[in-house]
Amino acid sequence: MDNHFELGLGELRQKLLLMASRAETAVNDSVQALMQRNFDLAAKVREDDDIIDQFEIDIDDLAIQLLTRAPLASNLRLVTVAMKVSQNLERIGDEATKIARRARDLAQEPPVKISLDLPRLAGMALAMVKDAMDAFVQRDSAAARALVPRDKDVDVLNREIHAALARHMMEQPDTIARCLHWIVAAKSLERIADHAKSIAEEVVYLCEAQDIRHHLKKAGAAPAE
Repeated sequence: MDNHFELGLGELRQKLLLMASRAETAVNDSVQALMQRNFDLAAKVREDDDIIDQFEIDIDDLAIQLLTRAPLASNLRLVTVAMKVSQNLERIGDEATKIARRARDLAQEPPVKISLDLPRLAGMALAMVKDAMDAFVQRDSAAARALVPRDKDVDVLNREIHAALARHMMEQPDTIARCLHWIVAAKSLERIADHAKSIAEEVVYLCEAQDIRHHLKKAGAAPAE
């Protein structure tokens, strides 16, 4: 039974990595569609969201089967954390779909003539997702803890983008509707970073059996000994 359980855990990890890859691709494609005004790519991201949703369903089903056979408390933590990681990846896919929806709408409107650092925001959020998943695979609690404060940098850049768009809307009221699409897209990238942070917090729980979510809300760092 132990060997069968280990095989199941291996399958669970593999499905999570495939799901993470799908989610990262969706975010990359949605941002590319937004920046390049690519209607077809935006539509593809929306269509592919069903694949990410199915991954979550499959992972939940497998996790429930494994929970009935988990021989150790550490195995229980791994399986429950895997389910939470899957939930966060599914929400990352949802945010990519939101960005794609905005990209589709903006592709049909005249471009807004304003320089926005959205690709850097996307890069920061995606780097957090990748590093959070690496920490999960390697069970690296220190790396997961180090990732959590990076969410603040994403928040700062998102506020800067929001402020730049707000100024542009005041100066050119005819662009308000289009600028609001950009604001929503930036907010989705900020939420993607939030989900990456949540994955990192789950990794700490997996490795240390310690819930740090509320400890780090104020400190932005590891709790005091």
